[in-house]
Amino acid sequence: MKPVVWGVLSSARIGVQKVIPGMLRSPLVEVRGIASRSLDAAQSAAQTLGIPRAFGSYEELIADPAIEAIYNPLPNHLHVPLTLAAARAGKHVLCEKPIALDAAEAAQLREVAGRVRIAEAFMVRHHPQWQRLRELLRAGRIGVPRVVQVAFSFFNDNPADIRNQRETGGGALYDIGCYAIAAGRYVFESEPLRVMAMMDRDPALAVDRATSGLLDFGASRQLAFTVTTQCASQQRLVVLGTRGRIELEIPFNPPQGGTTRIRIDDGSALDGSSALIEALPEADQYQRLVENFSRTVRGEPAPFWDLEDAICQMQVIDALWRSESSGAWEKVATEASPGAGR
Repeated sequence: MKPVVWGVLSSARIGVQKVIPGMLRSPLVEVRGIASRSLDAAQSAAQTLGIPRAFGSYEELIADPAIEAIYNPLPNHLHVPLTLAAARAGKHVLCEKPIALDAAEAAQLREVAGRVRIAEAFMVRHHPQWQRLRELLRAGRIGVPRVVQVAFSFFNDNPADIRNQRETGGGALYDIGCYAIAAGRYVFESEPLRVMAMMDRDPALAVDRATSGLLDFGASRQLAFTVTTQCASQQRLVVLGTRGRIELEIPFNPPQGGTTRIRIDDGSALDGSSALIEALPEADQYQRLVENFSRTVRGEPAPFWDLEDAICQMQVIDALWRSESSGAWEKVATEASPGAGR
């Protein structure tokens, strides 16, 4: 396959530390340029990573005719404006999650979705442990999956961090709650019907620092999650079925290039001694994400979740915001609804 020529918008940490190194290791990817609002910052990142070109504005990179695809890891409030600008210029776009601040904003991208590839960068879906999880569920290994439990936390109360700034789309739900939602949708392969949320907001930062959610997928299926940005680090994903359970030990940030483990337990021993453990080979989920997106750009078969999937994801987040305000169950909209709030 001819490598896809990529450009990167901004020198954001997730790009510089995670995604771009994975891109550079791939024979299917050529990273041609990186842009920042500061040319010095772009040049520094380009020199560090060995990227040929540095651009002092996002618009300049987007206008480069040699670049075919854009990776957009900008702050959340800039995801749609810059993705839309790049797509209008004929570039395929892989945009960091969440793809927008609400479903109505995400729906603006439908204007260009028929001309280019647009996807939300949920790298976890491309990791072998998630793909193995789906294989086991579809094979009926634990019977009928009924409950998904997710816990995801870390500590960060730095007011200068964009993840703690409400105006740029900060807070626990946007930053890591989206992974829990994606996990439930992935396991059940369907959309929730209604949701309920409980949130605790930082009194100084005004963002949600802890969010718990309950999602009803119908047919006795539910997702229960808690995410927080001000507690000790933890990650767990457990799927409970009628005849067993499956647990991913580090579901969201598994060791780069390291082995991962899946626990499959029939529940016969409460101390977990009845679990079988599968060890999966080394994998870079960021590299696999960009490679699969590049394959779809070339028209080759590869796992791909399109813009409509991202809009569905945002509809769930919108409903959780509404539930925070109402204190009640909220239905998940079937179409983007403006003014969802955050």
